[in-house]
Amino acid sequence: MAARDCLAGNEWICGEYVRTRSGELTDATLQHIGITTVSVVLALLVAFPLALAARRWRAAAEPLIGLTTVLYTVPSLAMFALLLPVFGVSAAVVVTGLVLYSLTVLVRNILTGLDGVPEEVREAARGMGYGPARLLFAVELPLTVPALLAGVRIATVSAVSLTTVGAIVDHGGLGNLIYSGMQSFFKAEVLTASALCVLLAVTADVLLLGLQRVLTPWARHRAPAGRRR
Repeated sequence: MAARDCLAGNEWICGEYVRTRSGELTDATLQHIGITTVSVVLALLVAFPLALAARRWRAAAEPLIGLTTVLYTVPSLAMFALLLPVFGVSAAVVVTGLVLYSLTVLVRNILTGLDGVPEEVREAARGMGYGPARLLFAVELPLTVPALLAGVRIATVSAVSLTTVGAIVDHGGLGNLIYSGMQSFFKAEVLTASALCVLLAVTADVLLLGLQRVLTPWARHRAPAGRRR
């Protein structure tokens, strides 16, 4: 009886809301995860060749980073509004906006990681007969993983947050519930959807941190500077 009273009393914390709306919450969460995942993956596919181009043609690096930085400063509502005439009211508006926002972090981090590869390592690989493509994928990229995944972590957490703004085109995942709950002042809906959004961001960050440690075992076993003999 008390559980049902929390709905009638419009309380912030309400187990009955979670029980009766579990399907709605699951669908919104899956949409949120889908939009975030697709956005970050597409951003990586775009950022990687851009970072390679910036390294190859140094004169283009500063203008490219400047452009991605300008895109990052555009308010999310304005960005989605500018994309509406091109994509219409669809998930593509949200995905494209998130891709553009992710570029500044990913391009910078990939470029920083590539620049951080010691030149003697490159020379040693060339001496062993590595061509440009093999050098990139077998030597440089593995050493770039820490910087790359640091950028992916930031981009992913930001995408989880910004996806909620997609509620303006009805493709905001948990943002749809937050928006509708605020309109009707449905406290349980607002708090539950917001809490799930935070949980998604934290979970994604922890999983990516774990992936980084798996892919860079040498960093885990490196002795702290103060304990070296």
